[in-house]
Amino acid sequence: MIQDYGFGKITVNGEIYSNDIKIIEGRVVPEWWRDEGHRITLEDIRDILDKAPDILVVGTGYYGNMKSTDAFRTGVQDRGIELIEEKSGQAVKTFNQLHEEGKDVAAGFHLTC
Repeated sequence: MIQDYGFGKITVNGEIYSNDIKIIEGRVVPEWWRDEGHRITLEDIRDILDKAPDILVVGTGYYGNMKSTDAFRTGVQDRGIELIEEKSGQAVKTFNQLHEEGKDVAAGFHLTC
């Protein structure tokens, strides 16, 4: 599903995106902006939570500079969603593997820092 990732750019199903994205039920949601920039909160993924995937993969950026709050991690896990947070390069690999295994997985990818 994700063909390529590099700093500031991700290719999904042959389409190149240069802004952060979410993937929900196999559909790309482009232009993912967070209320607090490099901090992710539950409100930033309300659409993912509404779909209640089994697994949520969060790509924290090329260098891993996007951080989640304790409330975010607890809120995701309290909903029974497994949370995987990794630098975006590794998160892409993890997402692709889970997707290929047929898992119910959603994702959010920060593409830069």
